[in-house]
Amino acid sequence: MRAVLDYCSGGTERQIKAGELILTEGGSTGHLYVLMDGKLEVIKGGTVVATIAEPGAVFGEMSVLLDRPHTATVRASQDSTIYEFQDAASFLIQEPAVALMLARMLAQRLNVANTYLADLKRQYAGHGTHLAMVGDVLQSMINLPQLEVEPGSDRQSDPRM
Repeated sequence: MRAVLDYCSGGTERQIKAGELILTEGGSTGHLYVLMDGKLEVIKGGTVVATIAEPGAVFGEMSVLLDRPHTATVRASQDSTIYEFQDAASFLIQEPAVALMLARMLAQRLNVANTYLADLKRQYAGHGTHLAMVGDVLQSMINLPQLEVEPGSDRQSDPRM
């Protein structure tokens, strides 16, 4: 994702102190973030589930793309520099190369999750434990209903313009 760094203009560079929250699980910002340097923690339900340390790593994208609240909290685990795009949807429309990079990253994450779930299904097939339901989880992921998506913004236009 280092290539994203080439697109970091038109937003705001921010210095974040260790311990500072950048986004909060359940909150909504509509912002997209890129790590310039430092180290961040991704926290879900009070548990650290990932660390972000690679310059160019993008976060906040799931909330932006799904138009839903953030699914996790992101906190600086050391002093860090991030780049923030306040109108992330417009940025992604203007920079389709970044949107494609995000799509590839998300597809890679989905592939890893599917591979892991398929492996669990194979290992626990016929055991009758709660892990036997992994097949149902995989099937439900395949058959998720498509969301209606319309270009543009849900915000009302400014009558002064």
